[in-house]
Amino acid sequence: MSIINNPDDITKAKIVYLILNKKTEEALQNLSNFYNVTSPEITVGTIKGKRRTVYAVYVQRESKIYCINSDIFYNPFIVLHEFYHHLRTKGGVHRGSEKYANMYAKSFIDSYKKIVCQKDTQS
Repeated sequence: MSIINNPDDITKAKIVYLILNKKTEEALQNLSNFYNVTSPEITVGTIKGKRRTVYAVYVQRESKIYCINSDIFYNPFIVLHEFYHHLRTKGGVHRGSEKYANMYAKSFIDSYKKIVCQKDTQS
């Protein structure tokens, strides 16, 4: 699934910046506002059956992202991957493709790198 109204590069870079700077909840709120959906809760913790198999998981019935530890809580790729699953469920598509979740997260990382490189070359 492609997200029709994807944020621009600057917005994506800001989201990544917020996560890297330990403002993950603020980043998720900003994204949720952009897509006009409720923001998922995010917490460090695990759920039964997923404790050793994944770094993070989105639980639809709770509208919550569980991260296995605080390092993952501040990992933009993983947080954005799980947010994609949240976004898909809010759009009525309950099973998100891992491939598309990865592509979604990568687009934010790529935008961040692009903006940072532009800033470095201007300095």
